[in-house]
Formats: sequence, structure tokens, C-alpha cells
Amino acid sequence: MPLTLLTWLLALLPVLVILVLMLGLKWGGSKAGAVGLVVALLVAVVFFGAGGKLIAVSQGKGLLLTFDVLYIIWTALLLFHIADEAGAVRIIGQALPRLTTDRMMQGLLLGWLFASFLQGMGGFGVPVAVAAPLLVGLGFSPVQAVIMACIGHGWAVNFGSLATSFQTLMAVTGLPGELLAPDSALLLGLSAIACGSVVAFVAAGWKGLLRALPAVLVLSAVMGGVQYLLVTNGLWTLGATGGAMAGLIVGIGVARLPLYHGPAAQSEHPQAPLVAFSAYAVLILLAFGINLIPPVNALLDSIQVNFQFPAVSTAFGWATPAEPGRAINIFGHPGALLLYSSIIAYLIYARAGYYKPGALPRILRKTYKGAVNSSLGILAMVGMAVIMSHSGMTNLLAQGLSVSFGAAVYPAVAPFIGALGAFITGSNNNSNVLFAALQMRTAELLGLDVPLILGAQTAGGSLGSVMAPAKVIVGCSTVGLGSSEGVVMGKILIYGLIPVALVAVLVLFF
Repeated sequence: MPLTLLTWLLALLPVLVILVLMLGLKWGGSKAGAVGLVVALLVAVVFFGAGGKLIAVSQGKGLLLTFDVLYIIWTALLLFHIADEAGAVRIIGQALPRLTTDRMMQGLLLGWLFASFLQGMGGFGVPVAVAAPLLVGLGFSPVQAVIMACIGHGWAVNFGSLATSFQTLMAVTGLPGELLAPDSALLLGLSAIACGSVVAFVAAGWKGLLRALPAVLVLSAVMGGVQYLLVTNGLWTLGATGGAMAGLIVGIGVARLPLYHGPAAQSEHPQAPLVAFSAYAVLILLAFGINLIPPVNALLDSIQVNFQFPAVSTAFGWATPAEPGRAINIFGHPGALLLYSSIIAYLIYARAGYYKPGALPRILRKTYKGAVNSSLGILAMVGMAVIMSHSGMTNLLAQGLSVSFGAAVYPAVAPFIGALGAFITGSNNNSNVLFAALQMRTAELLGLDVPLILGAQTAGGSLGSVMAPAKVIVGCSTVGLGSSEGVVMGKILIYGLIPVALVAVLVLFF
């Protein structure tokens, strides 16, 4: 379909509907997502020439993607309630002030450093689902907790999860990682400053932000520097994990400095934190053990659920080639790691006598109650995303943005295109699939630095993914905000655009 103002606005309509319902009318994600899906289907059929086969194929792929996401959500909730029922979240909340009583520093440790570390090891939603409840346990409001956990790990998405998004960027463009890594790592490392600053501000306001700046600059340099060294030496699969781990280690030392430490506080359970933290320690050990031991990783990944989907096209010629859907590694999936961790943690807590009678039914009931509503919302959001991409609507949106700007301005637009794709699909990986080739071709036509523009694309997608409605739903579902996603999403959009804008300025400068 040709690009006109009318077709561009029609392509944007499902996204506008979601924004109006969630931000303006404060609807929950499940209701707004359902309406957005219906609007996307109607626009795709009536205006973009989508037929029954295309709808069936796209929604089949959407079901696989939904299962991929829900596998993590349900098991992350299970792990949280296993720890919460044992009183572990409360104990960790009492233990952390022994390291630092500074609320701003506590927010940085959990909402920025720990969430980034979890992103390095896990996939979609894990940092938010794990870190947000811990922040609530420290006394932060649920809204604060979700914002900090979402924004804090944005810089680590591209090289997190064994650099899945970055490897997709290489595959789509056909360019080697050695060429793409430097610009991507530099932009994301610098964006960590904005991510940490937002977390500090949400945790403690302007005064807290000003006091946090030395720590934020030092920790950003550590994390960004380690990530840069790893990925420019071919170790991009460990980029975010290594960088965040270095930041967490240095951050623990920074938290002991007089500027951030404050008066010491006593814990009611001086020996208990080690047992209380065991659920997350097990998760860390399993993630490293499975990801870094090739035979174990290969064994767990040997059993996959996948389907081959046929090629489809619209009446106007937008074609999606035949391809497999999302491959689900049943035993090596991040959700499986969370499930293993949940079982082991339950046994540890039960052995330590942390549970009262009837704990297991209560855990399962709370998990079910917290996951159902968010599951419906994610099902609708993913369905909307895939029908938009398969009918050409998402590509048309990016084309409209790109052709509206010349070579002088386009570098600043490139990160926002990446963020748009991630916002719509909930994934930097999907954003790179949709827009990387378009960004590369546009850069060639405008005579721009191709690796830099592609770095802007994947950096924008990394930072934009944390604002996606599906990820906001994940965070809200873990802290009891299942019907208030719209309120949280409005704040996350405001804060989340700050790191993207920083990347845009940096790309223009470079």
C-alpha cells in the first residue's frame, strides 16, 4: 500500500487506541488490549487487504509468542510467591539497610543494578517481575517499584539474554558483529547514565538525583566499559551480564561509602538473609550454569516446540515469507529456569521451617490470581502486534517517519523508530526484525554511517522495549496493580523517553 498521510494514520490507529484507553481513560491492559486487537484486525482487513489466511497465520505466530512470554510470567510469579510466603521478601527488605539505609541507593541497587543483571541472564519481563516486588518489600510504592524496575534495565536489553537482539540485528542486516558492536555498545553504555538517573529520581526526587550523580557516573562507566570490552572482543553474548555483574559488585562497595551508607540498621534475622535470598541465588546459579556450560545448554535446548508457517501476503502485495514461528525451548527456556528455581527454593524454605501449614495452596492460588488478568492482556497485545507487522502496518509507520526527515535530522529519528517497534511488539528483538533492514537502507540512501544508524536502531529498541504495554502489565501484575496499568504506563512513557532522547542527541553528535 502506498504511503500517504491517511494510510499512515490508519496504521497508527491501533496504537492510538491503546494509548487513549490506557492513558486517557485509565483502562486496564486486558480490556484495552482486546479493543486494540479488534481495531487492528478491522484496519488490516478493510484497509490493508489482509485475508483470512494471513490473519490465521499471524495469530498462530502470536500464540507461540504469547506462550513464550507467559511461560516467564507465570513462573516468575510462582517464584515470587514462594519467596513471599516464606517471608523472604520481608527479610531481604530488612537485610538491605545493613548494607545501606539510603533509600536512593537501595533503589539503585535493586531497580538499576540488580534488574540489569537479571536482564543479562533472563528474557522478557524477568527483571521487572523479580525486582519490582523486592522494591515494594523495601517500602517503595508499587508505582515507584514498577517504574524503577522497568527503566533501570533498559540499557541492558540489547546484549542481555545471550545477546538475542544483537544476533538478530546481525542476521537481518548480514553485517558482522565486529562492525556493529562498537556503536551499539557505546550508545547503550552512555544510556545507562540516563537509566540510573531516572531510577535515582523516582526513588528520592531531585535532591536524591543530585546526590546520586557521582555514583551513577561511576557505575555507568563500569557497566558500559565492561560491556564495551566484552562485545568488541566477540563476547557479545556475555555483554550485559558481565557489565551488570561488574556494576553490582562495584555498587555494593559504593553503597558502603559515607555519602550513601547512612547510620547502620539492625536486622531482626542477622543470619536469615542468606536463606531468604536463596530463591534468587539459585536462579543466578542455574542461569550461569546452564548458559555457560555448552553440553548442558545443548541438552536442555534439544526439545523444542515450533511450527512452520506458510507465506502470506495482503491484497496490496505486502508479503511475509514462509518461516518457523517462535521456537520454545521447553526445558531451556527462561521460564523453565524460573520453574527449577521455584521448586528448589520451595524445598529450601520448607526445610528451613519458613512455611506455615497450607503454604503451597496459598502460593498456587496467589500465582493464579495474579497471572490471569495479565495473561489476557498480553495475549491481546501480542495478537495486535503480529497482525500489524504481517499486514504491513508497522513497516508503513517506520517509512512515514523516515521519509519525513533528511540526512541532517534522520540520525535523531532512528532511535525513536527502534523504540516504536519495541513499544508495539514488546521486544527489541522484534523491532530489529521489523526495522533493521529499513534503517540500513535509509542510511545508505542518505549517505549516513550505517553501523551508527543500526546502533541507534537497536539502542532505541532496547530502551523502548521497557515502555511496551506488555512489559508494564508484567510489572503491575507482580505488585498488585493489575487494574492500574494505565496510570503506571503514563509515567513510564514520560521517564522512558529520556534515555531514548539521550541516544538521539548522541547519534547526532557522533
